[in-house]
Amino acid sequence: MQTGQLWDIFCTVIDNHGDLGVCWRLTRQLRDAGQRVRLWVDDASALAWMAPTAHKEPGIEIHPWADASQSSNLQAMPAADVWVEAFGCKLPEAFVAHGVATHPQQPAWINLEYLSAEDWVPRMHGLPSPLMSGPAKGWTKTFFYPGFTHDTGGLLRETDLLERQQQLNRTSWRQQHAPNLAPDGLLISLFCYEPAVLPQLLAQLVGTPHHLLVTPGRPLAAVQRALAGMAVHPNWSALPYTDQNSFDEMLWACDLNFVRGEDSLVRALWAGQAFIWHIYPQDDNAHHAKLKAFLDGIQAPESLRQAHRLWNGMQAGEWPALNSSALADWTSCVQIARQRQLQQTDLISQLRSLVV
Repeated sequence: MQTGQLWDIFCTVIDNHGDLGVCWRLTRQLRDAGQRVRLWVDDASALAWMAPTAHKEPGIEIHPWADASQSSNLQAMPAADVWVEAFGCKLPEAFVAHGVATHPQQPAWINLEYLSAEDWVPRMHGLPSPLMSGPAKGWTKTFFYPGFTHDTGGLLRETDLLERQQQLNRTSWRQQHAPNLAPDGLLISLFCYEPAVLPQLLAQLVGTPHHLLVTPGRPLAAVQRALAGMAVHPNWSALPYTDQNSFDEMLWACDLNFVRGEDSLVRALWAGQAFIWHIYPQDDNAHHAKLKAFLDGIQAPESLRQAHRLWNGMQAGEWPALNSSALADWTSCVQIARQRQLQQTDLISQLRSLVV
């Protein structure tokens, strides 16, 4: 039963549904913690596959962003206790003005920022941001930064995460999705942008017992372009769009995961399997420092750092061989980092304590 606070979460879809992926996990975990949530999103179409039951979930309402821009649509809605603007999106002025007129006191107003391991994050986390103009002049937002250390906002983590992982029949999952995988073959998942070294990876897999699972959208298109220039293809198969729980299961079942963006990075870390992160590229290459900070934080071995630099186009070179020694080092690194993160307070717990 949802007897807790009422939250308004605002999301704009920018990075191929990555923002929505984070916001839906946030919404779902708040609901599971007894909160009531209204999710306002400018393009909810991806929920059809990401969360097929989203519009039927108890304690959750999905609203078009446009509805928050018309005060007439807000008249019958109860005032929320918490406003969350995710990833720098700006709340509609009509929504803010309506809130100012109807709230007996300011709701907790959270600016949920992007995830980073950079050393400035702890200094920024929790800082107030007074509003100097607009209908909410005099009110204050609070910066909330997810992160990997105890002095940041932590990571999204379900309370039943470990239990769900233990319940997965990994052997059955692998047999179902890669029935011809050899006993000594690696099962590899691919969720990426368009890395320049992708053709090298595919060429390296030719003639091996390994099997590549390719996620839909940009990864599949990139693989198809690369394969068009190859006379012999590796063992691979295309996956359909899937919900978040099934995506998690894929990460748990594979031996090596190529992930991209923020949401799948966190999920790959919780999976505890070796992974390569394709960080979202920025025009000024600010993502290079962000990637280095993450690799420093997990104390990545040099072989894993080198693979990340190549995968993210930070340097040119030959893609390294996926030998058992390197993979063991990568897996050990991730599992140690995962154990450290399990000792940290999760994001939902920290967020709730902030707004009480």
